[in-house]
Amino acid sequence: MRTRRVPRFLVLLNPASGGGREVAQHKREILERVFREAGQDHEFVPLDSPAELAHVARLAAERAHREDAVLVAVGGDGTLTTAAQAAHHAGCVLGAVPQGTFNYFGREQGLSQDAEQAARALLRATPRPVQVGTINGRLFLVNASLGLYPQLLDDREAFVDRFGRHRWVALLSALSTLFKWRHQLSVQIEVDGRERRLRTPTLFICNNRVQLARLGLAPEVLEQVGRTHMVAMVLKPIGTVAMFGLLLRGAFGRLGEAEQVESFTFDRLTVSVRSARRVKVAADGEIGMMTQPITFEVCPTPLMLMMPSDEDRVEAE
Repeated sequence: MRTRRVPRFLVLLNPASGGGREVAQHKREILERVFREAGQDHEFVPLDSPAELAHVARLAAERAHREDAVLVAVGGDGTLTTAAQAAHHAGCVLGAVPQGTFNYFGREQGLSQDAEQAARALLRATPRPVQVGTINGRLFLVNASLGLYPQLLDDREAFVDRFGRHRWVALLSALSTLFKWRHQLSVQIEVDGRERRLRTPTLFICNNRVQLARLGLAPEVLEQVGRTHMVAMVLKPIGTVAMFGLLLRGAFGRLGEAEQVESFTFDRLTVSVRSARRVKVAADGEIGMMTQPITFEVCPTPLMLMMPSDEDRVEAE
């Protein structure tokens, strides 16, 4: 039976994602074979270095828009987010072959992490709108944060550089950060026209039901995510020992039950931090500095994503 034809694929494969160049080359060979056997028109976009990813993704997305093609991103969470930003800005459709460690975005959308299975699913996929968030206008797919969480990510990369990318390294770096962290943010937040002042070590914003479910948030909260709402989680001021307890709760999917955690849904949230003009933030694992105020918002324009058919959809574990 002949596979239904879809628009041309412009494939963007990060050579440094998911195990290095040899692994990336093997995945390219798999995709080429699947697309060739199906008679699917495709082209791999040249990308020699991860440092060029944002620039190459932007040019490829603009071309995909002009040619009514699909920009297909192959890689981890960072690669998918960069490609999504480019596709959303250019107004083209995004296809995804997720290869990340946690893969929260792909899992929520029912995408397989197996390269061949994901490639075959793309041949039968159809574009559908997907909710995305923004932080000061910058698009993110899964989560964004300020305070302790960006520092956790920053320290984790330093540990990875020394010891390699392993789960035990991530845990060790988290313990190290929590042991050293003493800073509490004095923030003013505005949501639904109401202002509040509070102190917190971190503010965590999530646009992903799979990640929130793993943290143990209530089903009635999860139901609102993706339907013009995201979730904010705020930690009350606590000491190091209590912070370790929250880390364990999060590992066992019980963070949502903790008295020290407040969560609420919103479509737009503005945050101002006292005594700081610029604030360290994280968005889908990418860390940077942003000028205040910091505004988290459900983007009014969704991302158009190639979504798998029911037969190809992989249920999140």
